[in-house]
Amino acid sequence: MDKKRIVVKIGSSSLTNAKGEIDQIKFQDHINAIATLRQAGHEVVLVSSGAVACGFRKLGYSSRPVTLKGKQAAAAVGQSLLVQSYTEQLSKHGIVTAQILLTRTDFSSKHRYKNAYSTLSELLDRSVLPIINENDTVSVKELTFGDNDMLSALVSGLVHADQLIILTDINGLYDANPFKNPDAKRIDFLTEVTEEMLSFTSGTGSKVGTGGMESKLMAAKTAYELGVKVFIGNGKGDRKLLHVLEGTGDGTYIEKDELPVLNNNKQWISLFSAVSGKVFVDEGAEQALVSKGSSLLPAGVYKMEGDFQKGDVVEVYGKNGVLGRGEILYSANELKQAMGKRTNELIVSNIEVIHRDKWVKA
Repeated sequence: MDKKRIVVKIGSSSLTNAKGEIDQIKFQDHINAIATLRQAGHEVVLVSSGAVACGFRKLGYSSRPVTLKGKQAAAAVGQSLLVQSYTEQLSKHGIVTAQILLTRTDFSSKHRYKNAYSTLSELLDRSVLPIINENDTVSVKELTFGDNDMLSALVSGLVHADQLIILTDINGLYDANPFKNPDAKRIDFLTEVTEEMLSFTSGTGSKVGTGGMESKLMAAKTAYELGVKVFIGNGKGDRKLLHVLEGTGDGTYIEKDELPVLNNNKQWISLFSAVSGKVFVDEGAEQALVSKGSSLLPAGVYKMEGDFQKGDVVEVYGKNGVLGRGEILYSANELKQAMGKRTNELIVSNIEVIHRDKWVKA
């Protein structure tokens, strides 16, 4: 089997017991499976929940706290316990670990996004296993990922993973809630994620974690759109992760032979960047952008909105609505002077308004 880059996401329900403590049997099973995956020559990035679940008992809570300050305090206590356990157990297999805590800001800032990629790449190049979690201690509602399912999807895109494996306490996606409907049937293989599928996954999940099957499927959809194959399910034993790569995992596969590949710059533009303005283009420019893969030139722009600067991201609109977004190479004042003009009429150092390499279709 060829060497692959794998992101493994382990949820709270797959890591802890009903009391919120680390379940040592579950935990050791994950450790052994990760070690086996590494020993087979694969690169591994681990996205692990469990900090809040590990910490709330130490603070005297009888159950998972619901207030922001309670969750953040529990995460502050639990995160160190969680990473200490991973470090101690994985070191027995000769694996060096690194802890990385992320927030939405680390993705929305272009500089921090690129820095996160550089750091992760360096760790993987040096055979270190990154352990990633959301920085719950400092995150506020507006800056969270919602749950670690989405975080794992974004990380898998960031590092250009070959496979995202989302481990949960349910062995895959069903056409109905298997806890309520005994006739529910598992879906073994998907080539796309539709709104209908999202509708019948709502409401499934444990009391320990935050993400039900709906959030896992939404995360899978995001990773899939970033060019990453996805598996949602569970399993036991040292080879459970290798079984996933071999196509015999206990769960649902979401994949096809050819997936789109977005470089990091396009990922940032598509998912994380703030929109600073709008640019309206004629039919010729629309066809060039959408169908021909060309750059946007000033001649095709007939209207603009917003006070943007060079390097900001703007939305581009055609006859029937938004076409996509891209990183603009003109300031608003420069574009105001240049729009509608042909190349031979321009007195600028740069011709393209948006280069095709910095353009993402809607």
